[in-house]
Amino acid sequence: MPEVSLLLILILLVALAFDYTNGANDCANAIATVVSTKVLSPRQAVLMAASLNMLGALLGTEVAETMGKGIINPEMIMGSQLLVLAAVVGAATWNGLATHYGWPISASHALIGGLIGAGLTFGGPETLNFSSIAAKVLVPLVLSPIFGFLGGYLLLVGLAWAFRDSAWEKSNHLFRKLQLVSSGAMALSHGMNDAQKTMGIITLALFISHWIPAMVVPLWVKLLCAMVMGLGTAVGGWKVIQTMGHNIFKLEPFHGFAAETSAALVIAGSSHFGAPISTTHIISTSIMGVGASKRFSAVRWRVAGNLVIAWVLTIPASAAMAAVAFWALSLLGLGG
Repeated sequence: MPEVSLLLILILLVALAFDYTNGANDCANAIATVVSTKVLSPRQAVLMAASLNMLGALLGTEVAETMGKGIINPEMIMGSQLLVLAAVVGAATWNGLATHYGWPISASHALIGGLIGAGLTFGGPETLNFSSIAAKVLVPLVLSPIFGFLGGYLLLVGLAWAFRDSAWEKSNHLFRKLQLVSSGAMALSHGMNDAQKTMGIITLALFISHWIPAMVVPLWVKLLCAMVMGLGTAVGGWKVIQTMGHNIFKLEPFHGFAAETSAALVIAGSSHFGAPISTTHIISTSIMGVGASKRFSAVRWRVAGNLVIAWVLTIPASAAMAAVAFWALSLLGLGG
């Protein structure tokens, strides 16, 4: 069995730190609406989201496989643990910065950007899997927010028509109960997609270090990533919850149910096809779609514009940070 190197230990620790900050930042995706509508208290919502995040993380490995071999060609970087470490450092730095300032950015795209930046610095364009990046990253990057917006818009329009003869207070009471289901589905689908990204990174590090014979996620990696993400979710990113739950559109249980349900369906579908999409993009645009269905001016479009800027910056910013990390770690003599 290969010797456990310092770099491999560092990769594991930094990857888990990223997983933790991912849970802290993205917990808002699963619980912001149910908290802002006062269906659950923050403590209740956090406990529910943490538990279902952990469960979702154990359902499938399609996204993990994309992260492990769909961005970087593993055969091109055998033995280069430094590349993986620099990628995760870049992603974790940008994700931690976003959490500190309350920006609901995409942890997924931060990790993808980190891999791209470190890969280009290590070996140039030949290290990248361009066909997979196009199919699994760029296309979902464009389409998934559109589906989120349309899903939220159409679902709320349909529900409004279906309950057009019901008293508002009576129907809203019903949706307070239904939102427990929709927020739970959102938390479960979040774990299915986001926790698998760290699993893929750790599996890539193990493979290029000759610890595993193939790019197959070990059970202990699944369990470890699920637990760490659950812990991050339990701590929570309360600044992000404020942005997601209040600043885009003032939500009621009727709206929260529609936004969470449409977002959960898009995320679960993407996870099935191995696309590491942004749960932040999906729930944000679902909330916008719900708000726009009520009236276009109900959405605070200036806040939405700031979110878009943060999304656009994520891949290049995390790629740049990963490139700097690769260079700095190389200077410290940690090359490989």
